[in-house]
Amino acid sequence: MSNAESFKQSHPVDWLIACEDIRQIASRYAIYYGARDTQKLAALFIPEIKITRQLSGTQALKESFDSQMHSLGRVILQVNNHLIDIQDGDNATGIVSCRGEIEDSQGAWIIHQIQYHDTYQRVNGDWLFARRRHLLWYGHEMPNPPAGLDEAQWPIHQTGKGELPECLESWQTWTAHNPAL
Repeated sequence: MSNAESFKQSHPVDWLIACEDIRQIASRYAIYYGARDTQKLAALFIPEIKITRQLSGTQALKESFDSQMHSLGRVILQVNNHLIDIQDGDNATGIVSCRGEIEDSQGAWIIHQIQYHDTYQRVNGDWLFARRRHLLWYGHEMPNPPAGLDEAQWPIHQTGKGELPECLESWQTWTAHNPAL
């Protein structure tokens, strides 16, 4: 019997809680990325997260996310499948399937099919990413991008440009400090 199966059988309630907590961090990653909330995004990782050989820690990760986002416009990440293997009460691994709709800095929209290979650790009672590896199945230009749509004014019209992400406070703060968007 594997460690994952052993933990599941010996601690079924703890296993269920761990799985749900880990699902939440994957979903929070997707939401915070799209909202440009790099502070909350970086806080989803263990405090000593390694960014490069020379850089580590939450603040360095936040700065890395800020830097990555300069080449992006709007980002919509949709978490699909999430396989989780709980090793014990403090360690787990997982694979997350994700579809991304990503606007580049030039206004072109790209569809990505992504798979994240994750390592999770529980720190002070909270499950966090210890490692997150981004793997790409494919990326291609969106055939009918949403750029330039008229305002939807939902619920009056079902199609058109909505209020997201511009209505989000974190998006407003981030774009105020990064006016190129």
